[in-house]
Amino acid sequence: MALTDEINNDIKEAMKAKAKDKLEALRAVKSALLLAASEKGADGNVSEDAGIVVLQRLVKQRKEAAEAYNGQNRADLADIEMQQAAVIEKYLPAQLSKEEVASIIEEIITQTGASSMKDMGKVMGMASAQLAGKADNKMVSTLVKAKLG
Repeated sequence: MALTDEINNDIKEAMKAKAKDKLEALRAVKSALLLAASEKGADGNVSEDAGIVVLQRLVKQRKEAAEAYNGQNRADLADIEMQQAAVIEKYLPAQLSKEEVASIIEEIITQTGASSMKDMGKVMGMASAQLAGKADNKMVSTLVKAKLG
């Protein structure tokens, strides 16, 4: 089932169950997917990979907003953002552990023959392609810096 179809079905279920918080998060996802489908150069559909990128961006936005709310002592608003992030994360593929990502980065470094920070771009390019949707790019970047630095 396509991601947009799955989201639409879940919106219907959330409406029936009167799950307001879940419904709000799902509507945000649907809106973001529609925007991605109607971007310049898009064919009206969102590929699976593009959908994952959209979902990751939405989760990141929610988590950053929650941090900002916590910094302003607004735990009530931070909780709402974290609940929405949790709903959206259910549509993302399972994330790899730090150890799994580290071993993949080791393989990439071996394949590319990278030896210093000058090679970080090459390693990050391959890592981003291999780990798209499976690991947070910030964690990947940190691990690459640690291995090359």
